[in-house]
Amino acid sequence: MAELAPRGRVLEVRTDETAEMFAPHPNLSDDVNRKIVQSEVEGGVFLSSLRPRTVLHIQTCHHCYTAVLLRDNLVLLWGHPEICPRPVTVAISGSTWGGTMLKTRFLGRGMRLEFHHPSYRTPIVTSPIQEIVERVQSLVGPTLAHAGV
Repeated sequence: MAELAPRGRVLEVRTDETAEMFAPHPNLSDDVNRKIVQSEVEGGVFLSSLRPRTVLHIQTCHHCYTAVLLRDNLVLLWGHPEICPRPVTVAISGSTWGGTMLKTRFLGRGMRLEFHHPSYRTPIVTSPIQEIVERVQSLVGPTLAHAGV
């Protein structure tokens, strides 16, 4: 089970019971295989394992974002003073190590969050994620009402 954090729960990698940990693939470079395994070791969460209205606090090296899952990969996101100072609906692509390889619909510690913002043509890529905490549901009602959802 995940460790408890103040007013929230630190998230670990969530998989279904039949899923197995990644086994290195011979057609991928050692560096790519190492990064995939490292993402499982450091932890994170697949968006598909979360219920709508789940509230996540995502601490990167530079900002603390709040994300409220709407459905699939759509979230209300805020926390960046210029890109999303107020809640805005964005599509989360997943997490990357800073290159072109993307772990889709996954938020991972040590990885960079990549999302599509309606006001920008290119994806936004954050600094590395340091922590992901699921907050208690009681915060969702006022948050969604304030955001107009």
